[in-house]
Amino acid sequence: MTKSSAPKRHLPTSPFKAPVTLPPQQFAVGDQVTHDVYGLGRVVGIESGIAAVVDFGSTQKRILSPYAKMSKL
Repeated sequence: MTKSSAPKRHLPTSPFKAPVTLPPQQFAVGDQVTHDVYGLGRVVGIESGIAAVVDFGSTQKRILSPYAKMSKL
């Protein structure tokens, strides 16, 4: 069995509420961020909606969009 990455559509006749979709986060150079794995960091580069380069102090990481594990402080 394979899993699809496509979101499931909500049927109007469903007794359940439609899932809330959040807009993708936008980051700018200089923003302070926190990452679930790497911790606190600062954005040092942006690749126009594809990735963000973040300095976490001891290392720099390229975090790919949609930035599921990263949030702005």
